[in-house]
Amino acid sequence: MKYFIASDIHGSAYYCEKMLKAFELEKADKLLLLGDILYHGPRNDLPKDYAPKKVISMLNEMADKILSVRGNCEAEVDQMVLTFPVMADYGVLCENERLIYFTHGHNHNISSPLPLAKGDILLHGHTHIPAWEIFGNENLYLNPGSVSIPKNDTAHGYMTLENGIFKWKDLDGNIYHELKI
Repeated sequence: MKYFIASDIHGSAYYCEKMLKAFELEKADKLLLLGDILYHGPRNDLPKDYAPKKVISMLNEMADKILSVRGNCEAEVDQMVLTFPVMADYGVLCENERLIYFTHGHNHNISSPLPLAKGDILLHGHTHIPAWEIFGNENLYLNPGSVSIPKNDTAHGYMTLENGIFKWKDLDGNIYHELKI
């Protein structure tokens, strides 16, 4: 199974389209969205081509391939227009006998993690900054950065996970970091 992992689209039709083209090129099985899908929130400037209705249409067309969690910019009304679940606080995947807890990051993060066992992985967005670091009880914190509003001079990007290997890429598919678990 190949996962395409992205976060913080924030309603940008331009970057959502670029993300979906990258998803196709990656030939991924599932699109894992880490929240903040439709709205930009009060702390962010409007992203390029801010058009939440277009983003809704693009994502609903592939709802059967999407796993998603709720970000701090999601609201119940978003679930009324999106045809895939978006209101869960977190989800869990298993890869190479390690649990990967995926969440947005505004509630569950390295300062207030989920109940992780030794070696579990915490995957979240929210900061708009890519990350790969050890914390806690030999746990791993991973962040794909942001699709539409990256911070700290990082790329508009995403991650993939396949056969125990995480790869961080820009939206053109260029790898800038790789990690085997």
